[in-house]
Amino acid sequence: MSLESTKETSNRVIISILGKDQIGIIAWLTGRLAEKSINILDLSQTILQGFFTMIMIVDVTRAIESLGDLTKQLQSEGEARGLKVNVQHEDIFEFMHRV
Repeated sequence: MSLESTKETSNRVIISILGKDQIGIIAWLTGRLAEKSINILDLSQTILQGFFTMIMIVDVTRAIESLGDLTKQLQSEGEARGLKVNVQHEDIFEFMHRV
């Protein structure tokens, strides 16, 4: 299988979070993803002067709900925690960030 055909069938999603640092952000997000059978492929997080930032790449191949429903849930729960959550399919993310 060529790299090009692999990209066309990508099931990878980019999730980013930004907000004031607080206890349990990672536990909340990873718990929600596990409940939905979503595998975390990679993540990077840091705290900059009291602000929590994280970006992760996840595999939604075995997800038990749609990407739209997942996005709504994470954004709603994140907002209630004072967090900005962004969820984008890898193909959309790459298209929007092309130079």
